[in-house]
Amino acid sequence: MTATTEPAPAGSPSLSGSAADHLWLHFTRHGAQADKTPVIVRGEGAYVWDENGKRYLDGLAGLFAVQVGHGREELADAAARQLRQLDYFPLWGHAHPAAIELGERLAASAPGDLNRVFFTVSGGESVETAWKLAKQYFKLAGKPTKHKVISRSLAYHGTSQGALSITGLPGVKQDFEPLVPSTRHVPNTNFYRAPVHGDDYEAFGRWAADQIAQAIEFEGPDTVAAVYLEPVQNTGGCFVPPPGYFERVRKICDDNDVLLVSDEVICAFGRLGHQFGASRYGYQPDLLTVAKGLTSAYAPLGAVLISDRIAEPFLRTSTTFMHGSTYGGHPMACAVGLANLDLIEREGIYRHVLDNEARFKSTLDRLLDLPIVGDVRGAGFFYGIELVKDKATKETFDAEESERILREHVSGSLFENGLYCRADDRGEPVIQLSPPLICDQTQFDEMEQILRDTLTGAWKLL
Repeated sequence: MTATTEPAPAGSPSLSGSAADHLWLHFTRHGAQADKTPVIVRGEGAYVWDENGKRYLDGLAGLFAVQVGHGREELADAAARQLRQLDYFPLWGHAHPAAIELGERLAASAPGDLNRVFFTVSGGESVETAWKLAKQYFKLAGKPTKHKVISRSLAYHGTSQGALSITGLPGVKQDFEPLVPSTRHVPNTNFYRAPVHGDDYEAFGRWAADQIAQAIEFEGPDTVAAVYLEPVQNTGGCFVPPPGYFERVRKICDDNDVLLVSDEVICAFGRLGHQFGASRYGYQPDLLTVAKGLTSAYAPLGAVLISDRIAEPFLRTSTTFMHGSTYGGHPMACAVGLANLDLIEREGIYRHVLDNEARFKSTLDRLLDLPIVGDVRGAGFFYGIELVKDKATKETFDAEESERILREHVSGSLFENGLYCRADDRGEPVIQLSPPLICDQTQFDEMEQILRDTLTGAWKLL
């Protein structure tokens, strides 16, 4: 299947070369990139176009973020209106209307008593903020030794030193060690590769939750401040929580006076069909981190939603939370966030995801007839496809095969055939799909066809 094209827009034919000379791209092998950097110049709906006019289906919503699709003029207009009225003022002891209104709106829709909002610029900064807040909270509560964090293997929580320490991916950490101490990692909820209870989903969930209890006991409950969990874990390929998992984790945290942080940088604002993933899975966090879909990526903005319990010792004393950033809660970004939430509500985006998630999943499930596809998993508009060498044994690729099949063939072939998504082997080899929340069966079928053609070719290379 080939991608459709449009006439190439006017512009410099050497943009790729200039990018190679001057841009230090994120998470990119620069030596291999040379002058082949794709240059994306515009977007509309679920699609983007490169400098040569070639169209691609955005199967990753940019980076799990463009909820309402590309080219929404109302979001651009909201940004322009705000910049004309108040271009910038910091939230350092002052406030502005856009931040106040957005904070009130988030608090009103958040689970339980998450009534305070601390604005950041990114998801990683939100994760970092929540850890600092947890540590200071316990100092104010008279428990200064509680500072450690428990998170899950393969879980990605950010790239700053603290967030990277919480991240459970050794390969992305080793070049930056030593990192911040005081983190511990426990098994995730990948039922496809369950080490125990592989025939009983609920029993596996209880086992996985109990690994958190064991880690707290091993570290000492008087030293553990927080447990960080995504509602559906991203890295490794969209691990969905088994029934009862979060209920058990919540009790474990309560029994040990440990804060539960719901990292929803990806999962919030409709990715799972709800404003917050915690609402879908019925658990109450103490802190909740967001970014990405808060503005549908039209402006950089993140936040930490904070429970009344955590806020209380700060409010009854003269204590300062010595943390902040220049652009956290930028007026323009907050205005875009408000307009984005208006648009999501007006168009019934959450309902659309819930109404279509089964169709999306069943379309991707067609790929299970391919010998290279071992598992399809996820929820909402957030799915992972795990690739295998042998479906019967679930044997995975070795390092050489992963390099040759996933990086050299699958990743490039998908893009060449008009689908932007992610081929990732930081855990098992997976393809991740997280398209704009406006997609429907037309885009689902397009994704399936391009994936089928590419994976059929990949199997022949094994």
